[in-house]
Amino acid sequence: MINSIKDCALLNNGQKMPWLGFGVFQIDDGQEVERAVLSALEIGYRSIDTATIYGNEIGVGKAMRESGVPREDIFLTTKVWNDDQRAGRTLAAFDESLERLNTDYVDLYLIHWPVQDCYLETWQALEEIYQNGRAKAIGVSNFQVHHLEDLFRTSQVVPAVNQIEFHPFLVQPELLKFCQIYNIQVEAWSPLMAGQIVSDPTTQRLAEKYSRTPAQIALRWDLQHGVVTIPKSTHANRIAENAQIFDFELSQADMNLLDALDSGRRVGPDPDKFSF
Repeated sequence: MINSIKDCALLNNGQKMPWLGFGVFQIDDGQEVERAVLSALEIGYRSIDTATIYGNEIGVGKAMRESGVPREDIFLTTKVWNDDQRAGRTLAAFDESLERLNTDYVDLYLIHWPVQDCYLETWQALEEIYQNGRAKAIGVSNFQVHHLEDLFRTSQVVPAVNQIEFHPFLVQPELLKFCQIYNIQVEAWSPLMAGQIVSDPTTQRLAEKYSRTPAQIALRWDLQHGVVTIPKSTHANRIAENAQIFDFELSQADMNLLDALDSGRRVGPDPDKFSF
């Protein structure tokens, strides 16, 4: 049982990644993201997930420095954006991310989306970054099985992580199984369906049964599937509430109830149909 915010998943290259992280998507740079990251680190989170396109790497880096938490104790993720992939400037984009974050390495660098005719070349750049030690691990985001199979044909390094949209309405069991077979850690973005999960009747009933919030039920469901999860909030009380998921466990019957909600429903773009 995963029973502490300090517990970590072991990645396929031996690096440790906290099971619970803090996402900063759509949090404005400056004071808003700084306050949120400082709150998360004070509560005990040790994994922060950002991206170039979020536009808040500067604030994330500033909050990390001001937190007093040693850099080596924080698992920091950022991602290369699609335009940088298309321009063939992944290496330059990585340098720019390090500069904004004011750090000399990241713990995980991801391809944000599988841009057609670009992601194989982008992955070669990530492998170079990894071999140079400036990213402790490299991975992908929003990759489907066919993207991963394509990557395997030319890659030297198996992705350590695949960050995907994952929640009870979008379980993607075939993709989960594929990643398990190849020891690729699945990580959930939008684990709360942009807040929609809290109004789901099944999740609400389970929240009442376990004396928890619907958000806590959904996040615990992630962990029991062996999926790293990175909820986001700008409110300190919710940031703390999202971390209170380590002192209970859903029964297998209740896991099955949530699994049965799967309908392939997305709140974000389809990785096979995005156009940005």
